[in-house]
Amino acid sequence: MNKQRTFLDKLFLVIKGLCMGAANKVPGVSGGIVAFVGGFYEEFIYSLQKINGKAFKLLVNGRFKSLYRYVNGTFLILLIFGMLVSYFSVSKILDYFLAKEELLVWAGFFGMILGSIYYIGKDFGNWTQSTVLAAIIGLAVGIAISFLSPAKENDNLLFIFLCGMISVSGMTLPGLSGSFILILLGNYVLLLVDSVNALYDTFAEVFTGDYSFVRNSERLKTLKILAIFTLGSATGLVTLSHILSFVLKHYKQMTTAVLLGFITGSLGVVWPWKKTIYQTDATGSTLIDTNGEPIILNYQRYMPNMAHAENWWAIFYILVGVCLLLVLDWYGKKRKHAL
Repeated sequence: MNKQRTFLDKLFLVIKGLCMGAANKVPGVSGGIVAFVGGFYEEFIYSLQKINGKAFKLLVNGRFKSLYRYVNGTFLILLIFGMLVSYFSVSKILDYFLAKEELLVWAGFFGMILGSIYYIGKDFGNWTQSTVLAAIIGLAVGIAISFLSPAKENDNLLFIFLCGMISVSGMTLPGLSGSFILILLGNYVLLLVDSVNALYDTFAEVFTGDYSFVRNSERLKTLKILAIFTLGSATGLVTLSHILSFVLKHYKQMTTAVLLGFITGSLGVVWPWKKTIYQTDATGSTLIDTNGEPIILNYQRYMPNMAHAENWWAIFYILVGVCLLLVLDWYGKKRKHAL
């Protein structure tokens, strides 16, 4: 996996990291799909798999250059840097557009996932009885997850660590949205909104020489939660990569069939036309969690009324999302032939 990279290659790695980070922030969208369609999924998994006992020995023995080469350091550092930057830039832009143009944003992502299904499936010519069954199982699991109801928020630190381990699956498993998993676990707002905003505010204050946050018990608690979540995510990322590298090496066709079915089943999560159902009390008033956010029960999906112009715009954005993936496919083929 180690190879010489041009400045343009390095820049594209950061951009890919930005896209993965933004995708992981949006419920229903998987950063793993970005890696899969971007053509660097296997390199990502195998690079993470190199974080093992041998890497630890190299670190302990002070052989940092050997460690850097062994774990494909340039690739991982630039990609992860892009993801981190995304949480404080691209993801905030996405938050804005989700608030202002929610239907069109979901439509764009729905189109991109449709395009990714085509992208993954077009060259898959190994349909046998076993791979068809694997795809059906993946489809069933994807659909089932789409209709689960969210749990209540839980800030227990052990549970936060487990949330990190589970939610990071969105980076390693195309089609499984880590942020949607956090919604189901009840901790999306706490871990991907409140915690990230607390870290952003802390950085902004430190940059201006303001260290008052050290006396803010609520801020410190939120930052501790974010630290535990990050530790859980790192643990899950490395653990899953070892499992996936083994599976991809020995059962690649079956794994691709399962992922293809799973991504198709997860389309229900990003269906653009849906209404959020909030939890209410006996009087019909919407219940609020400890952070002042309305408690989401589930989503009610419906078919669009094409008499409304906004739905035609949504269809247009779905087509834009599909075309974006087709352009990426064309670019990948062109670049491959050029090499």
